[in-house]
Amino acid sequence: MSAAEIPQPVQPVKLSLPLIYQQKLFEELRNEDELVVLARGLGLMRLITNLLHSYDAAGNNLIVIVGAGDRENAWIGEALAEHAAISMSPRARGLTVVNTDFTSVATREKMYAAGGIFSITSRILVVDVLTDLLRPETITGMVVLHADRVTATSLEAFILRVYRQKNKAGFLKAFSDNPDPFTTGFSPLTNMMKNLFLRKASLWPRFHVHVAQALEGKKKAEVIELEVPMTDAMREIQHAVMECVEINIQELKKANTGLEMDDWNLDSALLKNFDVIVRRQLDPNWHRVSWKTKQIVGDLTVLREMLQSVLALDAVSFLQQLDTIHMAHSPPPGSTRQTQSPWLFLDAAQTIFETARRRVYSSNQKAGPNTTNIDALRPVLEEQPKWAVLAEVLEEIDRDLYFEPPARDDSNGTILIMCSDTDTCRQLRDYLQTMHVRPKTEHKVEEFHDPDADKPSAEFMMRRRLRGYLKWKREFAQVNNSLFSENHKAITGAVDPRLRGSKNRPPPNKRRRMRGGGLVGTAPGRLDNGSIAQHFEKPGEVAELMAEIQITEEESKQKEDIVADPLDDMDDYYQLYEMQDLVVIHAYNGDVDEHVLEEIKPKYIIMYEPDAAFIRRVEVYRSSHNDRNVRVYFLYYGGSVEEQRYLSSVRREKDAFTKLIKERASMSLTLTTTDTPGGADDPQEAFLRTVNTRIAGGGRLAATARPPRVVVDVREFRSSLPSLLHGRSTIIVPCMLTVGDYILTPHICVERKSISDLISSFKDGRLFAQCEAMFQHYRDPMLLIEFDQNKSFTLEPFADLSGSMSSISLANAGAQGNDLQSKIVLLTLAFPRLRIIWSSSPYETAEIFARIKDKEPEPDPIAAVRAGLDNSEDGQGGVNGQMFNPVPQEMLGTVPGVTQKNLKNLVLEVESIREVANMTVEELNPIVGREAAGKICGFFKKDLLDDD
Repeated sequence: MSAAEIPQPVQPVKLSLPLIYQQKLFEELRNEDELVVLARGLGLMRLITNLLHSYDAAGNNLIVIVGAGDRENAWIGEALAEHAAISMSPRARGLTVVNTDFTSVATREKMYAAGGIFSITSRILVVDVLTDLLRPETITGMVVLHADRVTATSLEAFILRVYRQKNKAGFLKAFSDNPDPFTTGFSPLTNMMKNLFLRKASLWPRFHVHVAQALEGKKKAEVIELEVPMTDAMREIQHAVMECVEINIQELKKANTGLEMDDWNLDSALLKNFDVIVRRQLDPNWHRVSWKTKQIVGDLTVLREMLQSVLALDAVSFLQQLDTIHMAHSPPPGSTRQTQSPWLFLDAAQTIFETARRRVYSSNQKAGPNTTNIDALRPVLEEQPKWAVLAEVLEEIDRDLYFEPPARDDSNGTILIMCSDTDTCRQLRDYLQTMHVRPKTEHKVEEFHDPDADKPSAEFMMRRRLRGYLKWKREFAQVNNSLFSENHKAITGAVDPRLRGSKNRPPPNKRRRMRGGGLVGTAPGRLDNGSIAQHFEKPGEVAELMAEIQITEEESKQKEDIVADPLDDMDDYYQLYEMQDLVVIHAYNGDVDEHVLEEIKPKYIIMYEPDAAFIRRVEVYRSSHNDRNVRVYFLYYGGSVEEQRYLSSVRREKDAFTKLIKERASMSLTLTTTDTPGGADDPQEAFLRTVNTRIAGGGRLAATARPPRVVVDVREFRSSLPSLLHGRSTIIVPCMLTVGDYILTPHICVERKSISDLISSFKDGRLFAQCEAMFQHYRDPMLLIEFDQNKSFTLEPFADLSGSMSSISLANAGAQGNDLQSKIVLLTLAFPRLRIIWSSSPYETAEIFARIKDKEPEPDPIAAVRAGLDNSEDGQGGVNGQMFNPVPQEMLGTVPGVTQKNLKNLVLEVESIREVANMTVEELNPIVGREAAGKICGFFKKDLLDDD
């Protein structure tokens, strides 16, 4: 039954699309095949589930969803079940997910024949389509999610090509909520449309007239914007980190002048994928850049994480993170300055570490005659400014709920707090649970009522975290002392002598200028080479600080954090809460946030950190429900990286949609080979593709009856090579192969290795076993070493795969790269007849395979599958239908006089190596010849104790 014969959805279906832009977009999708690019947060998944339900309710449709993840599958499955229950559709069957759990081919075949909506992983789908387990002609239509990830070499593009070649009537609809990938490169939208085999693009930004009309009407949510000022210490740290980032970018520009570096600036460095962009531009020449450049690229990632951490983490956690970063980026004592991260030599780095330490504790200093003596350490425990604002917002909400009871509506009185990640959720949970606990110590004698005593405070939480930090640092110092005991004296009563005044050290006012404009001084806390020293306090100082934050009676009454409820005592923790008194802290999680809003029905939403997509989700939520009132508190640090990143993301999305609109206006009609008269199924075109024009001497043109065929292991569909081979009009036969990855001819077997796979194969010895198996069953085994198209065509950059500084040093010296090359040499010595193919990219590999298969017979898939499984078949390693142990053959092949030609005769005529050793020249002469027989006998008869 073809797709045209399958019933299409003609009956009206009840939808849950209340907004005008959702309804118009739905009507477009029902009538046309198109690519939909919707701004993030405008309800893309709701639109998709309604579209799928319209086909599910019609029945007898076979719909395939491509590119869906586990989260999308769960969302679609729940939504389809809910739609079916509401509409009471007898034909609706919901969603069936086909993944690795469905190992039975017969089970999948029966499910496909019955029809329905299937979400199939790409690897399973491409194999089922190529083997006709799922015939493309029977598919009603395909729905592609995350269309921005579909590239020319991706499995999704491979699937769509096969689908469109064999099914012209089925529909095809693609969706994406990420416009950025559609604006990168030359004519990106046009190329993406070719990959998706679509002609029309539908763009729906936030400033679309219908979207603005739906979200900016009378039902707008009440938004209260709160700009929170940073503390002086936070502002100082942020400025210092940004200075380090800027200097690192300048160093990269100086060392790599031949690259396109327009986007290498401080504004772009705030984006999440900035380090990915830099690495992508350096990848083609990664083996030529200096190891210092590689180090700076890694440092950029660390510094950008610090910009986020100074705003998100509390002061103690941020200091602990800095200690870890310093230890990870500092070389062992005695190493030269050249092996240390350059940013650690900047004065800005000194500012970061010193300011972060002052946020946690301070020292009372008394100036002596010669030096400065540290008297005592006192806890400072600076609180994050947003905590106090959050407490004020919650107090304001409580007053409103008490004095002005909310009008009756469908929303609950639940307070929803949204954060960027789960770590921030735990932090806010601890703060809200303990903000009214004020521990009393002997240093705080209250003879009168303190007006600030009733204000929320994070003192309890910060004291507990400081105790944990000091315990961690004590253990950390012990490990550091054991690793570098000759240079460090950690927590043993003596301060590192390098931290004390030295006569050989230049005065603090003497500075030297570094590359990039950074100034390095020898201020206190620096080593003699100018880098920052690891700071360890004296035991007495730590004891005094621990005495200041010792556990009080109030703190001892508080129970520890409950990470997970124990299963045996659930009754102690399980209870029903009133929605009016519930405070929910949740991390941003994409489309899941829509579920959270619909299920919790919050009346108050506190956005602890800004997120443009969630703002739109709130707008859609409020505009979709007339009977729900929402008040949103929007918190952000004024003049911070957080604000700049938010504004930059909004601006970039707007610019991306603007570029897409301009390109769509000037874009020509996209035609594919399946649309033209001489398309993929045209007999004349198919004949011309099989003509062999590479015949010299005026010979006649030759043509084969069928296009070339390649047997491919099903595990190879992770790579893009099968898709490129199929694009060259090659028939791909997927099989479960035991020997080799690609069978090009009956005698040629290819084992494909990427660089990372090649390294791991050498480590576990897997490659040697694979080569032995290929030599047993095929006459011409080949090893394909394939590089990435966008990376350098050399083995040198793969020396630092671990990313450690030691590996970078080894790579700079060539030790690691030579080690990989030496293993390849050993492999060729062990297998002299092994042919090695070096390919710069999968495109080049497809061209090489076409040349190898030229005028060669086609492989037999059945024989390829049997190789390595059925020993009764005659293979290249077996003789007369018998298989022999390859180990004795290898041992016999190393004997002088034994060659590849006479080895076969020896294996046939002689039973064991022992029998060969006891044979005479006259006995060996008819088998291997007199000259070879003399060498063999001489080898076995030679006395090992003979001096000669």
